[in-house]
Amino acid sequence: MFGFGSDIGIDLGTANVIVYIKGKGVVLREPSVVAIDKETNKVLAVGSEARRMLGRTPGHIVAIRPLRQGVISDYTVTEKMLKYFIAKALGKRIRKPRITVCVPSGVTEVEKRAVEDATYQAGARKVEIIEEPIAAAIGAGIDISKAIGSMVVDIGGGTTDIAVISLGGTVVSTSIKVAGDNFDEAIVRYMRKKHNLLIGERTAEEIKVKVGTAYKRPEVLQMDVRGRNLITGLPKTITVTSEETEEALREATANLVEAVHSVLEKTPPELASDIADRGIVLTGGGSLLQGMDQLIEKKTGITVITADDPLTCVAIGTGKYVEFLAANKGMK
Repeated sequence: MFGFGSDIGIDLGTANVIVYIKGKGVVLREPSVVAIDKETNKVLAVGSEARRMLGRTPGHIVAIRPLRQGVISDYTVTEKMLKYFIAKALGKRIRKPRITVCVPSGVTEVEKRAVEDATYQAGARKVEIIEEPIAAAIGAGIDISKAIGSMVVDIGGGTTDIAVISLGGTVVSTSIKVAGDNFDEAIVRYMRKKHNLLIGERTAEEIKVKVGTAYKRPEVLQMDVRGRNLITGLPKTITVTSEETEEALREATANLVEAVHSVLEKTPPELASDIADRGIVLTGGGSLLQGMDQLIEKKTGITVITADDPLTCVAIGTGKYVEFLAANKGMK
């Protein structure tokens, strides 16, 4: 009815934008970064190219992330970014697409409207807004239309969305502003406090990916990190271990586990027993942090499963949402 590839799902994330096209799968995955010339207000680069400029630009060029903690912080730049990514994903097409965009479960109506308006301005024919946990569950292959409780923990860049889903809807949910970005910030703070070393967010992310852990590793990993010595002001290289990252991330991961615990406490008993049988499903880039599943499992006593491709789960689920609505009419 809508023609090949005219249904698009967009995971408009704080860290990455992922575009899924019906019939083609995930066609684009780029960082949510835009480089702008302040003097001319012109967009110089978007995505990976702009990310490489973070912390490395001259005064008149700024590399900014227009989404903060799952919410649009710069409307104009978000609109330009969306326009660029939609055009890049679709190529030359005359027909305007039908786009489904996901938002964190805790956003307000005003914030939802901002996402909707930006998507229309970027060239959508019709816009559907879906909450992140629902999209993550569909993308992870969970049949959410049944009267069975499923718990999804989607750890993104700016927010972590935790929800118990049954019969196509959210029964209990929470959205906390503790996620991948907070892990990076915790590492930056730790390096400053413990080693008097100033590092950028890109270096912090590299540490998180290579030696970061939420739970004590059986073997200790280490890597060399370069930064600026805060005492001498000169470049300095130090060695960081996985044990140090566990210590640096302890507060942030404890807050996340506490949020999972509070959602379980509010879950109706029948659904709670379903979750105890089926386990908790982890999605989102933050779930790739080593030991995250072990930490949640230890603190809750419930089996934790990480989705097959946690990074693209939300985008795939967002793209399949239109099909889900068609197959389960009246469930929206």
